[in-house]
Parts: sequence; C-alpha cells; structure tokens
Amino acid sequence: GIHRPPGVRILTFYFYLNDVEEGGGTKFPELDLIVTPKRGRAVLWPSVLDSDPNKKDIRTVHEAMPVIRGEKYGANAWIHQRDFKGPNKKGCS
Repeated sequence: GIHRPPGVRILTFYFYLNDVEEGGGTKFPELDLIVTPKRGRAVLWPSVLDSDPNKKDIRTVHEAMPVIRGEKYGANAWIHQRDFKGPNKKGCS
C-alpha cells in the first residue's frame, strides 16, 4: 500500500466547560494574549502557516496557566491534514 502519514495538526479547537474562579487561562506569549476560561467560550487557532502548512506558526505557541482557585474543565479537538486514526489502529505511527 501507499505510505501516507497523517500530516501535521493544522488547527486546534479548545472549549471551556466551566468558569474558573481564578487563573487557568490559555496563554499565547507571542500574541501577548491570555484567554480567560468561561463556560461556553471556545478558541480556535492554527498550528501552521497558511503560506506553508508544513511549517509551525510560532505565534500560536501556547500554555495552560495554573488554576489558582477552583477547577478547570475543557475539551479539545485537533484537526490534522489527513486521517491519523486509521493508521494508528493498524499499528502505524
């Protein structure tokens, strides 16, 4: 068969499931931006450059800030260039 890797992660979607009393934001240092967790809020960001989807977009490097008070619950989805679940089920990595 044809070897076709899943490709890079092109988009990340993060959905905040609850309010956090203090802290717990998602920080994008290159953009000088912190997204505050709020129930129902979602954020979508590219992981690669539009001009070259094989190159990482360093502007969207991010980190989860510590929760000071309360708890943080969220859900994420990663959108890849191609299917990655099929090859993983067959033992390919």
